[in-house]
Amino acid sequence: MFENIKTVLLLSILTGLLIVIGYFIGSLFGAGLLGGSIFFVIAIVMNFSSYFFSDKIVLRMYGAKEVSEQEAPELHSIVSELAQNAGIPKPKVAIVESATPNAFATGRNPKNAVVAVTTGILNLLSRDELEGVIAHELGHVKNRDILISSVVATISGAIVMIANYAGFFAFLGGGEDGEDIIGLIAMSLLAPIAATIIQLAVSRTREYKADASGANISGKPWALADALRKLQMGASARPMKDANPATAHMFIVNPFGGKTQTLMNLFSTHPPINERIKRLEELKSF
Repeated sequence: MFENIKTVLLLSILTGLLIVIGYFIGSLFGAGLLGGSIFFVIAIVMNFSSYFFSDKIVLRMYGAKEVSEQEAPELHSIVSELAQNAGIPKPKVAIVESATPNAFATGRNPKNAVVAVTTGILNLLSRDELEGVIAHELGHVKNRDILISSVVATISGAIVMIANYAGFFAFLGGGEDGEDIIGLIAMSLLAPIAATIIQLAVSRTREYKADASGANISGKPWALADALRKLQMGASARPMKDANPATAHMFIVNPFGGKTQTLMNLFSTHPPINERIKRLEELKSF
């Protein structure tokens, strides 16, 4: 119940950010309420679209290609076995052409889920370690938290994009009211930060929970721990250059790796790898 309330609250805040941005944009033309109303409608459409099409949006964003059992027999075998252990329908399987070792799951429910892995992770991990990673992603599916992650990714991405455009428009001198321009500039700077913080709140607890669920599904928490060590080093050595910050929280490890070792790491959507490994090592079945 608490998680459901938290989810509704976070989505409401994201929707509110869109409305406030719309209000400030509308204010430049003397129609703040109209701007807010228009962006409220946009938020409703985006929530609806995210619910039904979030999986396709994210998969297309990373060029993920769905593969058949004939194309990737071992990967399908792992997914099928672990899905049976988890007591959920077997998700579709996709591969992303990327040297960065990583994986993610998407889809609005277990019946419509997709597990995607990069070519980098297939080349890096052993079968046991890959099982640990796939089990983690199936943990997300079983816990039914991939929908909210996809919706947050879509809306947060829109907030960042709209805020950036609004900021450029304000700097170029759009509108006549100085106070409205100042408010729009402030919103264009603060909205992306707020969206990132919300992503953090959504993601961190879900990653810990998926680690525990994955360890239970595979029965090999040590394999997931070993995989996380390799993935951290791999992602740091080969960060995903075309990754979208709005969807970074969907991956099992930060796709930007160690490339962004700055103050913004305070807003990282992923828990520290060392802490995740420590929790896995503390499990009784380790």
